[in-house]
Amino acid sequence: MPNTTDLTLPSSSSALPGRRRLLATAAAGAASLLAAGCSVMPSGSSRPPLADVSYKRELANHLYRRYPDRIYRGKLPPMLYAIGVVELELDRSGGVDAVRWLRGPSHAPEVMAEIERLIRAAAPLPNPPGWGRVRTVETWLWDRSGRFQLDTLSEGQL
Repeated sequence: MPNTTDLTLPSSSSALPGRRRLLATAAAGAASLLAAGCSVMPSGSSRPPLADVSYKRELANHLYRRYPDRIYRGKLPPMLYAIGVVELELDRSGGVDAVRWLRGPSHAPEVMAEIERLIRAAAPLPNPPGWGRVRTVETWLWDRSGRFQLDTLSEGQL
């Protein structure tokens, strides 16, 4: 009985054209998936485009200026209390339309509430350049002391 778990192709020269066709088909499929995944906004979607890196830095600097006493200076400790990934949807004047948790620290709901409070209290955020509305994603690195770094401006970990 043949081994059904062996996914290797035969190495005979007669199988080479089939192997090339298989590789070409796989490459074309991968290219189409990559192109689809790289689009900024899917057609027919009402979601705003993702912000570029320079706007993310501007936004992170705004939050650092707004909360200088809450920023963890230097390298973060190896064990963080919480890590949260938040998607923000902002209007053209920097107002916060939506806060969505892409990865919330479920063991620390107080951190989730505090991050949302900090974001909303810092509004208006910088105006998105050239867009009406914009989405951005930021990772919050939270220490037990209640201080944080944003991944965009993080100084790393020990």
